[in-house]
Amino acid sequence: MKIFGYISDHESNIYSDYDVSRMILRDHLAADRTTLSNQNTFLAYVRTALTLFVAGVTFVRFFELTLIEIIGWIFMPIGIMTFFVGLYRYNRLRIVLKRLRRHAPR
Repeated sequence: MKIFGYISDHESNIYSDYDVSRMILRDHLAADRTTLSNQNTFLAYVRTALTLFVAGVTFVRFFELTLIEIIGWIFMPIGIMTFFVGLYRYNRLRIVLKRLRRHAPR
């Protein structure tokens, strides 16, 4: 099943092709980079969601033109949805990475 254009975890795990018992330092560093990249992407989602929501509030509050107010009312739920999509994607990858680290040899 595709969720927001991506295949969900139960259909395809991105690490299912790798043998975690054979991971070396390079692989652990790649996992660290992936974790940092995941956090950075989540912050970009938060920034985008906040911008959309604040723009919507501004359009509704400070503009008298009906079309601009309608656009503002549309921006607010889109901003909220953007935040939750980012949160979902962040947590999904965080869980996969945590599972990978738990099974990796030390």
